[in-house]
Amino acid sequence: MADIKKLIVLAAFNKNDDGELVPAFDPRQVDTEERATREARMIQDNHAGVIAWSREADLVLGDYGPPVVLFSKGEMPDLD
Repeated sequence: MADIKKLIVLAAFNKNDDGELVPAFDPRQVDTEERATREARMIQDNHAGVIAWSREADLVLGDYGPPVVLFSKGEMPDLD
């Protein structure tokens, strides 16, 4: 039986002196989608961009599903 978990992440970005977007902090893993959304809303005015997202993860196989954006506000860097 596969060990499916949900990976829930909160990330924020600021602009450096050259106007480029850089991470405001290391992406944080959050316990629930509700908490990630709540925390993103709480910090949105302090950063150039904030995103909370989730994806299913099969920890045994190392497979990850597509990311689902829970909350996004402001500018985001290109994530190739």
